[in-house]
Amino acid sequence: MMLLRGAVTAALLALTSAGFAQTPPTVAEIAAYQGADRTARLVEGARKEGTLTLYGSAPVDDLAAVTAAFEKAYGVKVRMWRASSENIVQRAVTEARGGRFDADAFETNDPEMEALHREGLLQDVNSPHVAELIPAAVPAHKEWIGTRVNIFSAAYNTRLVRKEELPRSYADLIDPKWKGRLGIEAEDLDWFAAVVAGLGEADGLKLFHDIVAANGVSVRKGHTLLTNLVISGEVPLALTVYQYKAAQLRDAGAPIEVLALPPVVARFQGIGVARRAPHPHAAVLFADFMLSEAQPLLLKRDFLPANIRINPSLTQMNLSFIDPARVLDEHDKWAKLYKEIFVSKSKM
Repeated sequence: MMLLRGAVTAALLALTSAGFAQTPPTVAEIAAYQGADRTARLVEGARKEGTLTLYGSAPVDDLAAVTAAFEKAYGVKVRMWRASSENIVQRAVTEARGGRFDADAFETNDPEMEALHREGLLQDVNSPHVAELIPAAVPAHKEWIGTRVNIFSAAYNTRLVRKEELPRSYADLIDPKWKGRLGIEAEDLDWFAAVVAGLGEADGLKLFHDIVAANGVSVRKGHTLLTNLVISGEVPLALTVYQYKAAQLRDAGAPIEVLALPPVVARFQGIGVARRAPHPHAAVLFADFMLSEAQPLLLKRDFLPANIRINPSLTQMNLSFIDPARVLDEHDKWAKLYKEIFVSKSKM
């Protein structure tokens, strides 16, 4: 009898030990693993998971190029939900509060990535590729990491604006020749806060008040839309387009050119892994991919990759980076000022 009990106990212990051995690793464990076989483990796990669900805000063609490269490299299907950065945060928070966790990874602007961090929805990732990035791309918490730099740039229609009349500073836009010719994106309050800080808050606010009072401004929703309106001639000079998109269209033959007005403001587009990712190996693998193999692809598409080995010129640019934490903390102040100065006085 004692022998039978001993055999049963040993069998139960063996089963229990086997059960513990087969317990799948957590998202945190996968994200933290630093072994030499990190990539091999991630690839093996991702292929078993089969899919990756990505919430992203980049233009459809740019997201498609990146996700297609990932699928080709690793055989993992990407299911993509594309929306504005604000809508990504809203959906992620709503789903989490309802106990639903569909997203594996998020790829959007750094203020919204910081908001996801504050909501406790992101997992810190110890990617080995962080060492090759510009330091400003890596917040201390590492719950999102900058993949590329988005520079806010002015842009003009080369058929409607002569080079000799181009402004050299924002102050030049008070000139009456710009009446009815200016445009701006509807929600670029983070750009506005950074520019005004660079000009001196009191002086900067007065300057933009004066520009709009003198010449008006057309406020349009969406950077891609605004860029296309420059090309069509409806907005001869836009103050806030994304430099990379204007460069893409210029290189394709469109009548558009970028214009840097100091201070030149930039922000990061970041990648983050969901803390409750249903496909954690695929999520971490995609984060590593965005910080390594995708960097040359981003450069080819006229982005400014955060990897200084791929994009060494980044260290020589005089850029004023937006502080995403400050954007969140002072959002109401700058949203009110942006509405008062631009939106409420828009010339559509």
